[in-house]
Amino acid sequence: MARVLILSSYVASSRVGGGAQALALARLGIEPILVPTVLFGRHPGHGPPGGGAVDAETFEAMLGAIEAQGLFGQLDAVIAGYFSTPEQVAIAADALGRVKTASPGARLIVDPIMGDADKGLYVREAVAEAVASLLVLCADIVAPNAWELARLTGRAVTDAASAVAAARVLEKPVMVSSIRAGDEIGAVLADGDGAWFASHPAASSAPKGTGDLLTTLFAAALLSGFGGPDALGLAVGGVADAVDEAGKRDELPLAAFPTMLGASPFVSLEVLDG
Repeated sequence: MARVLILSSYVASSRVGGGAQALALARLGIEPILVPTVLFGRHPGHGPPGGGAVDAETFEAMLGAIEAQGLFGQLDAVIAGYFSTPEQVAIAADALGRVKTASPGARLIVDPIMGDADKGLYVREAVAEAVASLLVLCADIVAPNAWELARLTGRAVTDAASAVAAARVLEKPVMVSSIRAGDEIGAVLADGDGAWFASHPAASSAPKGTGDLLTTLFAAALLSGFGGPDALGLAVGGVADAVDEAGKRDELPLAAFPTMLGASPFVSLEVLDG
């Protein structure tokens, strides 16, 4: 059984962040290990979230205990997502280095959660700078949204072609979400072999957490043996199916969602390069 370490938020009543990622991975037969960076009652978009950040000492001690159990040497991937403080980011970056030493084949996937086009930056500037300078550099795969990729690279990201150009600046595989193409929305994967765009018709509204789910399904598909383009199509398809299943509900229906990974009738996959 594959095993994935998740470093991100835990939100009790909302299907977002690391909690949602752990649930999705478990449903796919992948063992999750979640080390939370915040403990919230609900998504801040619904109002005051309750709870707060996990202090740096606790965060570091949890990672140390997992490592002492020998589990860093049994990891197939790490997903790093939301961080509340620059101290957490520094601890995470150091832990990722130790994971790579213990499990050289583990994929280090960094979703540099910093902001989006609607709200701009929604973490502290010091957190965003730490994510860019520490985590992105040690990532095997970077999974930003379009706004985050633009911030990381200083390049405008307005469509699939500009997403590929910006992704090349990072000189490592990048999967960038929130890419629009007319009435379609999707994600671009750019790596050393080429570039691809998987898209589906944009919904009028979608629950929170679709970016977290996309990163998770992409990681799960890679761990299941799919190549990058197929993993992209499956991940985008899974998100499209989940949004369709959610309908007007404000949470992703992860517990009841029947397919998770599978060919979706909503998705088209376009070769952009290679």
